[in-house]
Amino acid sequence: MPYTVFKEGKIFYRVFGKGRPIVLLHGFLGNMHSWEYLIPTLSKRYKVILIDLPGHGKSESFGYIHSMSLMADGVKTVLNSLLLRRYVIIGHSMGGYVALAFAEKYMDNLRGLVLFHSTALADSDEKKIDRKKAIRVVKKNKEKYLNEALKKLFFQETIKKHPHLLNTAIDMAHKTSVQGIIAALEGMIIRKNTEVILQFCNFPVLFIVGLHDKLISMELHEHQFKLPAHNSVLLLEKSAHMGFYEQPDKVLEKLTVFLRKCFSTLEP
Repeated sequence: MPYTVFKEGKIFYRVFGKGRPIVLLHGFLGNMHSWEYLIPTLSKRYKVILIDLPGHGKSESFGYIHSMSLMADGVKTVLNSLLLRRYVIIGHSMGGYVALAFAEKYMDNLRGLVLFHSTALADSDEKKIDRKKAIRVVKKNKEKYLNEALKKLFFQETIKKHPHLLNTAIDMAHKTSVQGIIAALEGMIIRKNTEVILQFCNFPVLFIVGLHDKLISMELHEHQFKLPAHNSVLLLEKSAHMGFYEQPDKVLEKLTVFLRKCFSTLEP
């Protein structure tokens, strides 16, 4: 698997297809394989770049805290190595936080942004406390933490009808090291509110929301939908926090329209 050297460590990636480039950033406890249901369709029309974020998948860890800014720099290093200049970034959950940090630093490189079960809000005080508790649990019993955390990401109907999807996510999460888990949690705790990026960005933004999502509720975040000048929203009625597993066809249908919009009026 190809990799790029970043801060004396390795960040692994894969490239599928040809055409205009789109970058897929997985969420916390995921890796590049999170997107397996979307890749076959997207790669027929686009060059799809999948990246294991620091501390996840095969990519190495880079200290005790992986800030969203550090992860964004890692992503930029990979894209620079591929000689890519303009692209759409699709970020799931934590990957969305990284995408927003990327937009803050490298806005001119973006043609579009998808916040997939993600938000520009910083952690609430309550959420920060929950993440600190999670760090303590992970240090004592990684397996217990992962099994409990992953169940909360799926719509209960999905688990009943397709239990293999939960098992797939749990198996993937076990590939994340304790150091990688803790560094990501610490990085999410310290991230800042980035709503100003949405308000002043000059590219289209798509929000994908699961109506059964317990982590990113529409009620707390729907005010963000109106911030970008060019906005779109997809509401997934049968999804929680894992729409690419739970309703991939709906996601692909919307992405097809959105990506065409992102690339239609811009220079090559």
